[in-house]
Amino acid sequence: MRFFSSAIVLTFAALLSGGPSADAQIAVQGKKVHTMAGPPIENGVVLIRDGKIAMVGKADTVTIPDGYRVLRAEVVTPGLIDAHSTVGFSGIFNHPHDQDQLEHSAPIQPELRAIDAYNAREKLVEWVRGFGITTVHTGHAPGELISGQTTIVKTWGDTIEEAVVVETAAVAATLSPLAQKGDKGKSPGTRGKMMAMLRAELIKAQEYVKKRDTAEADKKPDRNLGLEVLVRVLNRELPLMVTANRAQDITSTLRLAKEFNIKLILDGAAESYLLIDEIKSVGIPVIIHPSMQRAYGEMENLSFETASKLHQAGILVAMQSGYEGYVPKTRVVLLEAALAAANGLTFDQALATITIDAAKILGVDARVGSVEPGKDGDLALYDGDPFEYTTHCTGVIINGQVVSETPQ
Repeated sequence: MRFFSSAIVLTFAALLSGGPSADAQIAVQGKKVHTMAGPPIENGVVLIRDGKIAMVGKADTVTIPDGYRVLRAEVVTPGLIDAHSTVGFSGIFNHPHDQDQLEHSAPIQPELRAIDAYNAREKLVEWVRGFGITTVHTGHAPGELISGQTTIVKTWGDTIEEAVVVETAAVAATLSPLAQKGDKGKSPGTRGKMMAMLRAELIKAQEYVKKRDTAEADKKPDRNLGLEVLVRVLNRELPLMVTANRAQDITSTLRLAKEFNIKLILDGAAESYLLIDEIKSVGIPVIIHPSMQRAYGEMENLSFETASKLHQAGILVAMQSGYEGYVPKTRVVLLEAALAAANGLTFDQALATITIDAAKILGVDARVGSVEPGKDGDLALYDGDPFEYTTHCTGVIINGQVVSETPQ
């Protein structure tokens, strides 16, 4: 009886810790395997053991051990990565109870933690996973000067603790009319005021850390959670992800990054094709707006060819699902990349924007983004060309577990 009770406890503990399941040993056979670490492999096999990729190669060189579960697909890719989303914050129903992506009580709130608001059980997470998306960079949406923090999660798990890859990935800022207050007398009301407020807050953070580090024990400043986060930005521990679409706003973003020597990720960037030399000269990556973003307002000059133009210039580019204020407030990066592939990018280049290049921009390429030994066992299986509209995602594997499967 004592042994039986101990076994139950150990089994329950393994489940809570997200330990390997019965699916821990998997072999995936694909007529074409896009590893994103080299040329595609015809008739390839991927072995996954204990949640990690153990081996990948041609079928005639990889022996599938006894006891492995075997899955088959026409096309296999790394699990897809959505480089910027609000999924898990903005819900599928578009009702007030499932809308946590923006807090409008103040224009600058870097202290808002993404992990405190992410809903791992949100149906929108399950929906995007069904297209092969296994990793999402999500968090507070564009719409306030500093709207809060972002996080990187897997699209599987019942809690944020089970899903999280990077607890705090970036601080989200907005330099566009989205962050301007339309009511007379409220700040920020103009572009000049937005820049002044951002600059002032970063200077406050500089002064805060100086006082904290040099003042005597009884004279140290009270803790300020917002400034503490901005200190991490100033120390280049966290990037500042700035949503800017007009060329003038992109220019201001580059100027701010240079002034404070901060790590920058340019987000949206609808008119970035007008500033390719300037962006390339400072070596910052771009998370381009969704290909099918509505072309009005500050987005009126967007182009389907922007991703290809940036890529041709040697600028690291990733696609995103983005955020717009209508149901369901997210898009599918698989489709957005397919449209980029139809407008200047090759298939491999477009797939890279939602796999390895997205992983590099987010700093998680040691774990995800390509099919290589030692990386997380995240795969997407398709019954045809992933960019073809009629193709279906027939299986999704995350951390070596089959989390979605369509019978063939």
